[in-house]
Amino acid sequence: MTPFMADGDERKIVKTLALGFLSLLLYAALFLNEESVLQLSTLGGWYALVPVAIAFVFSVAHGAFTGHFWDVLGVKARK
Repeated sequence: MTPFMADGDERKIVKTLALGFLSLLLYAALFLNEESVLQLSTLGGWYALVPVAIAFVFSVAHGAFTGHFWDVLGVKARK
């Protein structure tokens, strides 16, 4: 442990980096497969939920990363 880090800070940093990497992978996968996603979403019916599901997954992954990022930096919301 370094003098500037409290107990468990290393674990928080690793979790933040992992969630950031997951977000990066999701964006890369979306951009690399944009044509397939577009084709699926234009089929109609239940396939119209494909963009909604993708947005939900992105929201959860990126939201978790952002929350951990601000926590590692020590930024807290007012109560």
